[in-house]
Amino acid sequence: MTVETISTDNVKAQMRKGILEYCILLILARNDAYATVIINELKAAQMIVVEGTLYPLLMRQKNQGLLSYRWEESPQGPPRKYYMITDKGRQFLKELDASWEELVITIKSIR
Repeated sequence: MTVETISTDNVKAQMRKGILEYCILLILARNDAYATVIINELKAAQMIVVEGTLYPLLMRQKNQGLLSYRWEESPQGPPRKYYMITDKGRQFLKELDASWEELVITIKSIR
């Protein structure tokens, strides 16, 4: 089997899925945001995600105490649910940052 016959799409999708929760925390550490903004930022970074994938992750992170939310009136349409990172979420993000750096160092050492 040659490299051309092996699809990397599945592997790339699994890698993205593995870091999606990390990326959500990174986005919310910068600014509070509602789901559409989060999705747009992820898409701009080539992390393709749909609402059906995002909402369960946001709910899980909220249930873990990493995020909270508030409702805000919208000038266009119904109120929006703005997500924000909690202190616990910021601490968890610091741990993920350290783990990410370790992983990058490990991969570079293997290459």
